[in-house]
Amino acid sequence: MADAAFDALVERLNQALPQTQCTRCGYPDCHSYAHAIARGEAAINQCPPGGAEGIARLAALTGRELLPLNPEHGLEGPRRLAVIDEDWCIGCTLCIKACPVDAIVGSNKLMHHVIDADCTGCELCIPVCPVDCISLADVTPGRSGWSAWSPAQAERARERYRWHEIRVERDRREHDDRLEAKARRKLDHLETETRLTDTAQIDRKRAVIEAALARARAKRGV
Repeated sequence: MADAAFDALVERLNQALPQTQCTRCGYPDCHSYAHAIARGEAAINQCPPGGAEGIARLAALTGRELLPLNPEHGLEGPRRLAVIDEDWCIGCTLCIKACPVDAIVGSNKLMHHVIDADCTGCELCIPVCPVDCISLADVTPGRSGWSAWSPAQAERARERYRWHEIRVERDRREHDDRLEAKARRKLDHLETETRLTDTAQIDRKRAVIEAALARARAKRGV
């Protein structure tokens, strides 16, 4: 398959997924799962949030045989939202970091809050909570799988995940830049202002700092 045709198929498969970014399919996000399906590396029945309708959509796009949802990846059910118990939340921010669509707001040592309109019910916030103060509430009783989602909700979730990835990468680069700047300051101090007189000790410190700088440059691809 030509690259353009392959990319187009991946995009169509991705749009056929509910965009919960829940990882229950075994892949880090919906796009990665779509990519694996297009390459023939993943079955079409690994997305519990999409359910039977989602499998039918993927089957139509790939020409593969319809299959029941693989229970190893979970069960089809209604769309759910995360709910944080205010009385137990300790403001650790772990759920904020785990949310793939930035639907949880708050800050360190302050109570966190879920933005209902943006929560995909991915459940990724639940296992990271150290005080078990997060639960899930069904918001589409009687409707499950893709019928519990609208195209607009799926598109909004996909867009928020895209911006989440951009923010995470920006934060990582800024963190790496700060560490590199700190290492450079230490190296400058070692070479111009240090009071150390043991040449071997100076060389060891210089080697450690230069190795840290080399790792930083490697991560940045420069």
